[in-house]
Amino acid sequence: MASGFLILGLAGGVGSGKSAVATILGELGFVVSDSDAGARAVLERPDVVKELIAAFGDGVLDGEGRPDRRAIADAVFGDDAKRRTLEGIIHPRLHEERAALVARARAEHAAGVVIDAPLLFEAGVDAECDAVIFVDTPREVRLKRVIDGRGWTEAELARREAAQMPLSEKRERSDAVVVNDGDLAHLRAQVLSALETIDHALGWDQSRDQSRE
Repeated sequence: MASGFLILGLAGGVGSGKSAVATILGELGFVVSDSDAGARAVLERPDVVKELIAAFGDGVLDGEGRPDRRAIADAVFGDDAKRRTLEGIIHPRLHEERAALVARARAEHAAGVVIDAPLLFEAGVDAECDAVIFVDTPREVRLKRVIDGRGWTEAELARREAAQMPLSEKRERSDAVVVNDGDLAHLRAQVLSALETIDHALGWDQSRDQSRE
């Protein structure tokens, strides 16, 4: 059997519940890399703030002089050149932090690392992964989540999703699928099944330690 250390990526639509899958994987011994939280931390770094101002102007800062994520998103939305500029500022730093996290997780004999990145395929983060799990959630469920949790409208969800890779392509490019349309126990069972599918695809001759169940 291989070492068993696995770098997993999570993909899915907005509001699909990737964080719930990440939490379950964390309970199974994985270290979770939350790219959204990581990006927020990177944006606060003084060197990054200087680069943001140089690239997009003071309008991307809030009244306290801190990066305004909504203003930044609005500044780059629909402009590929500006989006690539932002990615050039953020992504290399996130990559360095993920690499350090993977090294620490290996040293601590974790089951692996799970990367919860909003734009896993679009940003090329899937290249860092051994496998990708697609979280498939009905649109009506996702819509309710973003309305209740983020205050979005249906039009806003459609606008955000139109700017991303089609969900059908994300699913096609993933190695396993979990359907998030039931309770947490059902979701957990699917995550365990997805891990077995991935282990088998990688040629590992033993299933993941079921004592973690």
